[in-house]
Amino acid sequence: MKNRFLQVLVLSTFLFSCEKATTEPAQPYDAGVVIVNAGNYFDNNGTLSLVSRSTQTATLDVFQKENARSLAGSLSGYTEVGDKGIVLVDNSTPDKDLIEIVNSRTFKSIATLTKAIENPREVVEVNTTKAYITAWDATGDFSNFYKNPGYVAVLDLTTNKITKKITVQPGAESIQISGNLAFVGSTGSFKDVLSIIDISTDTKLSDIKVGANPVVIGLDANQKLWIYAGNRFVKFNVSSKTIESEVSLKSDVADKSPSSFVFSSDKKTLFFTNSYYDAANNYAQKGETYAFPITSTSITANKPLIKKLFSGGLGVDSKTGYLYAGLVPSFKQAGYVFRYKPTGELIDSVKTEIAPSKFFFKKQ
Repeated sequence: MKNRFLQVLVLSTFLFSCEKATTEPAQPYDAGVVIVNAGNYFDNNGTLSLVSRSTQTATLDVFQKENARSLAGSLSGYTEVGDKGIVLVDNSTPDKDLIEIVNSRTFKSIATLTKAIENPREVVEVNTTKAYITAWDATGDFSNFYKNPGYVAVLDLTTNKITKKITVQPGAESIQISGNLAFVGSTGSFKDVLSIIDISTDTKLSDIKVGANPVVIGLDANQKLWIYAGNRFVKFNVSSKTIESEVSLKSDVADKSPSSFVFSSDKKTLFFTNSYYDAANNYAQKGETYAFPITSTSITANKPLIKKLFSGGLGVDSKTGYLYAGLVPSFKQAGYVFRYKPTGELIDSVKTEIAPSKFFFKKQ
């Protein structure tokens, strides 16, 4: 009996030691919310901040802190695939845009891809070894700003290289993965098509007309793809690749413009900002933040959820359900991130850096 007890004790100690040995030590950036601070475009001073979910603590300019150099550009996007973070850097000087790949747990640089992309806009995970990055390509002047077709760059995360550029409509911007397909929208080019890409072959399958300047919002609780295009919301069936229904939007001010669309954590409510420029007040930007259920057949934006306009964008933390909103006082001073309950009740605010515009919510 004594020998049996000793055998169990030795085995238990061995298993515990193996588990302890294989458990990776905690790293400084394992948990929290990454804030993408766009910075001032012509100052090329975009940064990444990390904000704690449970406190008002913000670690500022984490890339500079860990690499002793700046990102040298405005920031347009960030996401994580496994232990790699992908930073999109849009420099105001032509041919200076880049992709910075970092360790997502330490923010130490792994690779810097220069002259690999031009005007990167958004980045999404495709699978554990691949990401897609939308890009405008080189732009022109105001008479023909989107002079080139846009593209989706295929980033191979095993080699940390761009392996292909898939041509899509000009002004390529928003993107959503659903099953084996990627759906790509555009901005500012007045194109009216949604580009569809087969992610297994990295080839464009088709363009489908959905309305002018389609903003791909995301998938709702019923796996319908929501798009804002042609001044209305479109519910798109990703299986049949057809428009299933449309939802009109009415505002109390005729020239209000909706933007910063984001779903609640349960994907049953859509938040957005609705803004306009007040000619009677030196064209100051004004507006509010609204919410409506996905079951709505029409939307009248006259009862705001939050009586504040967030020009820095919105995000929803699926872990807590909280709404994050970026406030940009100016492009020459630090901004703030406000946190709200889904009901619109203010929780707190955190001072970050210049132009907090996008959010990445870590799993921890």
